[in-house]
Amino acid sequence: MSFRIQPSPVSRPNRCQLFGPGSRPAIFEKMAASAADVVNLDLEDSVAPDDKAQARQNIIAAISDVDWGDKTLSVRINGLDTPWWYRDVVDLLEQAGERLDLIMIPKVGCAGDLYAVDALVTAIERATGRSKRLGFEVIIESAAGIAHVEEIAAASDRLQAMSLGAADFAASMGMQTTGIGGTQEGYYMLREGQQYWSDPWHWAQTAIVAACRTHGVLPVDGPYGDFSDPEGFLAQARRSAVLGMVGKWAIHPSQIPLSNQVFTPSEEAVTEAREILEAMEKAKTEGSGATVYKGRLVDIASIKQAEVIVRQSELIAARQG
Repeated sequence: MSFRIQPSPVSRPNRCQLFGPGSRPAIFEKMAASAADVVNLDLEDSVAPDDKAQARQNIIAAISDVDWGDKTLSVRINGLDTPWWYRDVVDLLEQAGERLDLIMIPKVGCAGDLYAVDALVTAIERATGRSKRLGFEVIIESAAGIAHVEEIAAASDRLQAMSLGAADFAASMGMQTTGIGGTQEGYYMLREGQQYWSDPWHWAQTAIVAACRTHGVLPVDGPYGDFSDPEGFLAQARRSAVLGMVGKWAIHPSQIPLSNQVFTPSEEAVTEAREILEAMEKAKTEGSGATVYKGRLVDIASIKQAEVIVRQSELIAARQG
């Protein structure tokens, strides 16, 4: 273990992040009543330029007027290369009240992007006397973003979560695909005439997970564009979970139970994790740093893995009442 201990991310459920455009206030109540852990009200890609100002006002009103329960409430602002982002930040912090938990910053390409938003947010918080400190989420959506992913993960102590935005990322990288997530038709290996499809997003997801885990940030998988393909969504979500991601976006309500299914530890997994902790506790009392559980060796690393599963199940159980 390095002398510098990896910090722990914020402790909260983040299995599913449900997105909805700020230009459609009629769906806000349904989003609040959904089973998503995080609600993301959008001011960016899903809102037409002529609707930006009204969408912002819709969201400001809804932050205070809608009962969001114990959900994490986040607003995706516009990109820093647009004329809208600064007004998004100023109006949200000055007018929306303190129920807002996070803002999501899209298309982050370097640590300086977070510095700029952090400086503005900090100034407004001090000027308005806001008592609840605003957190950040970011989306990696470009070649620059993935190249600078670790410095981005370390750029601000407000940062709580990081996601991969597959569509803009693919465009920035010049990838020959219009798909948003999932396997791609041309990305395969050939053996004895049989095609085997690989995951073109794997390496970027792994880089995000490593950067996030190093700096105490939650790694989250982004959207799966084809909401008529639940099996494809489940397959990608399962790959993401195996890699260490804690949740996934939902761009349609039908994807919420799928995401929750994948990122909720099963009863069997939680039971096994608790049994591993008990077995290791017994081994410690006997002066041993390892033991055998169901025919396999478990040690200190196994304790950490088991603790993650148990803690996640406890957080989810607490949210479910």
